[in-house]
Amino acid sequence: MSLRARDWFAPQRPSYPEPVTDPGKRRLLVAEVVLVFSITLGLSGVRSALSLLDAFLRPEPLAQQRVSINTSQAALDVIDLLKQLLGVVQLVGWGALGLYLLWRAGIRLSRIGLDARRPGKDTVWAIALAASIGIPGLVLYFSAWQLGFNLAVQPSTLDVSWWRPFALTLSAFGNSFAEEVLVVGYLLTRLRQLGLSENASLLVSSLIRGSYHLYQGLGAFVGNIVMGLVYGRFWQRTDRLWPLIVAHMLLDVVAFVGYAALRDHVTWLP
Repeated sequence: MSLRARDWFAPQRPSYPEPVTDPGKRRLLVAEVVLVFSITLGLSGVRSALSLLDAFLRPEPLAQQRVSINTSQAALDVIDLLKQLLGVVQLVGWGALGLYLLWRAGIRLSRIGLDARRPGKDTVWAIALAASIGIPGLVLYFSAWQLGFNLAVQPSTLDVSWWRPFALTLSAFGNSFAEEVLVVGYLLTRLRQLGLSENASLLVSSLIRGSYHLYQGLGAFVGNIVMGLVYGRFWQRTDRLWPLIVAHMLLDVVAFVGYAALRDHVTWLP
């Protein structure tokens, strides 16, 4: 992996995968990408934008409004657990769809970094990536909230239950798997095949990542664009996807489980 600044800020397009030049195949590829995101994170982005618009139209300032990520979905405890697990299954299914389409197209999953060749290095990178995004991201969130650009985000409002940490950890994995597979591994690969430059592909990926966090406010939108730029460029330079999935999961576990454990014991959390 090159450490030269030029390779990170103005990288050359790699030779693999080869660009698709046949007009018919290109149209099919574009249709595939549109369909995948119209039922997954792209649709979430549109819904998120509408949620933010609705928040702006309310009489209360953004900072006085609350939005919850993991909420109770049933009155009966066991049904609530099953519905939480179904949400995880949906997220994993979204990511699996992207992987399946790449595999069907002849792209081995090892080529996008989903293999066990280097678990030690992947783990080190995951911790570094989590720290590089998590700490500044927390500062950005609280700053945006205090300045009125963000809603008060509650990562979990689940009632105390024996399964709450388990369900929140699985939710963190589902989110990280779906997002990193689709907006990084799948999308950036397809955009390479369509001939987009590395920088243009990175911008598209990062804007999509930011869009489905708009329901949290403008601060979350900007913060996730920055996260997308960092994570996406890391993948473009290393072709390693596991570090991104693990790093994202670490961030969400800390946010979900940590918030659930602390919310009734500290006063500065929303």
